[in-house]
Amino acid sequence: QLQLVESGGGLVQPGGSLKLSCTASGFTLNYYNIGWFRQAPGKEREGVSCITSGGSTNYADSVKDRFTISRDNAKNTAYLQMNSLKPEDTAVYYCYAVWTRNYWGRGTQVAVSS
Repeated sequence: QLQLVESGGGLVQPGGSLKLSCTASGFTLNYYNIGWFRQAPGKEREGVSCITSGGSTNYADSVKDRFTISRDNAKNTAYLQMNSLKPEDTAVYYCYAVWTRNYWGRGTQVAVSS
């Protein structure tokens, strides 16, 4: 089955860290550009970060200098390291892969609260 599966979400206190993973099954991520998106309750889905097949990265201003996107093609997995988390980072985080086809994961919940 061709799919992306996110993991690593959870509840964390403000200032804490989480590392999200996005693993592909049924296809290889090597040639795909990968993005992380998030959707908070009552808000539209927004782009957080992306990484090209060549390793170039981009970040939304709201997460720049706090989040780091990476990929490990040998593990068929992409990551989002999130540091200095804030309550406004609370959302469902989705992984997206695009090349000749595109795939969305089902999301993982991140909650930042004291």
